Amino acid sequence: MSSTAPVNDYVHIDKQSPAVYQAQIGVAKAVRHATTEAGMDRRFVELINVRVSQINRCAYCLDVHVAAALAAGETQQRLAVLPAWQETTLFSEREVAALTLAESITTLPDAHTQETDYAFARRFLSEQEISTVSWIAVTMNAFNRISIVSRHPVRPKQ
Repeated sequence: MSSTAPVNDYVHIDKQSPAVYQAQIGVAKAVRHATTEAGMDRRFVELINVRVSQINRCAYCLDVHVAAALAAGETQQRLAVLPAWQETTLFSEREVAALTLAESITTLPDAHTQETDYAFARRFLSEQEISTVSWIAVTMNAFNRISIVSRHPVRPKQ
């Protein structure tokens, strides 16, 4: 199939295999519970979801999670500079550690870089927070791939 095929020619794998997709939803619910247990608010979680979706270039998930981040109290300014978060002082040490870990999990750099990123994250995040941030990133990566493979459309807001 050519890369210029219309969007509607793609199989929405979530609709085609609903039991598998529901299992993925179950993972997302478990991760949401873990975030609550770790004391992570929705704004913090959505910041990670947005950054992972930016890296993966998932338009559908960006549409969903930017709106969720704003609804959770995230600012337009921080979302605007999120692709260049390392160049700002707008993020706390905890957020920087979480973004570093989430980016490393998403991009899977060489082993040395992964070790450096993980060591940095350990300086500011508890073991529970490291585990939870990791699960947030892993789960968001999975949803990004579901939407990208299915070519879920972004529709204009009414």
